Amino acid sequence: MAYANALITGRVQAVFGDDFDIDLTIGVENIKGGDLDFLKEQCMQRLDPDFRSRVAPGDILVGGRNFGYGHPHYPPMVALKAWGIQAIVAESFAPGFWRGETHNGFPLIAIPGVSRSAAIGDRIELDWRNASLSFTASGEVLTGEPLNDHQVRVIEAGGAYNLLLNQYALRTAETV
Repeated sequence: MAYANALITGRVQAVFGDDFDIDLTIGVENIKGGDLDFLKEQCMQRLDPDFRSRVAPGDILVGGRNFGYGHPHYPPMVALKAWGIQAIVAESFAPGFWRGETHNGFPLIAIPGVSRSAAIGDRIELDWRNASLSFTASGEVLTGEPLNDHQVRVIEAGGAYNLLLNQYALRTAETV
């Protein structure tokens, strides 16, 4: 999925504490799964059984410090994306998780104070390019460190691989 639009409008669907292991969203025993229907069925079932009845495209997850801690695998994020989760906003991210998901073209935005300010169901508007999160009801705005230009291009392209393909296609077209 490419993110041409900088604004994501939705709701907070989960708020996790510090050192959250993303694999827990589908269960560690399912991290090698590849069947999308199975992963969607397992997604958040143990952590929040009501998640699947609430979630809608445009929603985000919120986390504390070191979100994605552990040995991140791709199936949990595949399942969350399939349910419509559009971004994760956290105090900070585990480096391996951040690098992997950002290079897969998914917005992971670090914003100090977000885990103390957000609650499940809060309506939000996230400007992922500028690392700005607005809470609709209260008007509170939190900001973090914006992504650099390369990171923005990777997310806009839908991942580093797509960005490379696009750059190759442009160079090829210029030489013809």
